[in-house]
Amino acid sequence: MLQHYSYKPMYAGGNLPGWTFSFFYKNQRYTGDYMPDGTIDWTSETPPDEDQVKKMIHELMTFHVYE
Repeated sequence: MLQHYSYKPMYAGGNLPGWTFSFFYKNQRYTGDYMPDGTIDWTSETPPDEDQVKKMIHELMTFHVYE
């Protein structure tokens, strides 16, 4: 489970798409960039269960950003 998930637009005003995010997973902090096409670029170390974590991030972004 992701804890303390937060995100914000990459660019001031949100005119261009893209978001930065951060969260804790298994007591480790991770950060990355979420692109409009669903691509995730990690700006920190990659989580150990990357595929599972990506699914959780996609669900959160779909819920918070696209709806």
